[in-house]
Amino acid sequence: RMISSKDIFLPPAGLTAVRNMPKESLLAMVLQILVPFLLAGFGTVSAGMVLDIVQYVSEIFILVPALLGLKGNLEMTLASRLSTAVNVGKMDSPIEKWNLIIGNLALKQVQATVVGFLAAVAAVVLGWIPEGKFQMSHAVLLCSSSVATAFIASLLQGIIMVGVIVGSKKTGINPDNVATPIAASFGDLITLAILAWISQGLYNCLDSHSYVSSLVCAFFLCLTPVWIVVASKHPASRMLLYSGWEPVITAMLISSIGGLILDKTLSNPNLAGIVVYTPVINGIGGNLVAIQSSRFSTYLHFHSVPGEVPEEAKGCYYPCRTFCGSGANHRSAQVLLLLVVPGHLIFLYTIHLMKSGHTTLTPIFMAVYLAAALLQVLLLLCIADWMVHSMWRSGKDPDSFSIPYLTALGDLLGTALLALSFHFLWVIGDQDSDVGD
Repeated sequence: RMISSKDIFLPPAGLTAVRNMPKESLLAMVLQILVPFLLAGFGTVSAGMVLDIVQYVSEIFILVPALLGLKGNLEMTLASRLSTAVNVGKMDSPIEKWNLIIGNLALKQVQATVVGFLAAVAAVVLGWIPEGKFQMSHAVLLCSSSVATAFIASLLQGIIMVGVIVGSKKTGINPDNVATPIAASFGDLITLAILAWISQGLYNCLDSHSYVSSLVCAFFLCLTPVWIVVASKHPASRMLLYSGWEPVITAMLISSIGGLILDKTLSNPNLAGIVVYTPVINGIGGNLVAIQSSRFSTYLHFHSVPGEVPEEAKGCYYPCRTFCGSGANHRSAQVLLLLVVPGHLIFLYTIHLMKSGHTTLTPIFMAVYLAAALLQVLLLLCIADWMVHSMWRSGKDPDSFSIPYLTALGDLLGTALLALSFHFLWVIGDQDSDVGD
């Protein structure tokens, strides 16, 4: 028979009568969120340090947010889908568990390869439009670097993600709290390290072995049909193989606009200090909103059917709905927002102690930076509440559709607010404190 969206979303028949939402105390929720949040933050700090050295082809900076966005497009989406599957009991059977895992990993490799290629095309176009300059060798280098990085990073992170989900299930930890931030904890670092290594190697081969870039790109693209065959063998991944492209491609385009902002900001030597902080503010915002989105999605799977939202989410959206209340999702929104300032202070001082940042941590710099980070997360949490419930009302599974949009918006908002912050600091005279040195 035809497979409907309800077959994919809903728990097995009769399951809702015996299975309840996982109970968790406020302390347990805070601890489960805090540890992976800090791990993810230190991962983004390391990523910022790596990004500071990847500067030999300017279009690479346009590429960076789109490639880092794959973490939100693919890894966090996978984490959210599998977290919901664990909580509603779809991974209790070993056979069903491994079918879900293998199908989702294969789907993720198809999406990573295609989106990696499209991200490179977008980077070439966005780099060419403002200046009217086009270099075929750089275009091929970007395509091969992007596709290879997306494929390898996605495979490594997917395997780590599956281990986290299975481990969470065995230890009784709610995967909604830990899976998405752990998906990101080393995601940025792994992706940027692979991008730096591959692009540097291919760049060194441009003069002597120019054909190497083309061969690398062709090799990874030729593996795509294999992953399509594997992904099509499981109903859930087969459905997403045909219908799951809209969010990942749209999110990639949104992230690429953020990359263009970053590239143009870095073209001003007075604002070069932004590069180290970009993965940090983008990564933290994306991690926090992904946790909330994953929790919303699990709640909806338990308490309603696609097309119908709970009573408290009906009517027009208003921001107080996200934060005011005593429900589990209200508490998590409050906790996530309260983590922003202390979390960023820890990461700022880590960058400062490792002498990696180009900017002196003056009180005015920290005040402006923290205001930008707080505004970013506040907006993202509000957008997540509205978006997840809107998608559920329209019959779409937010596990597969919401996180790509939210993390891409996190990249765009983070990069734009950070660029505005650095411009503001320069204008008011904070250049004396090494904003761009």
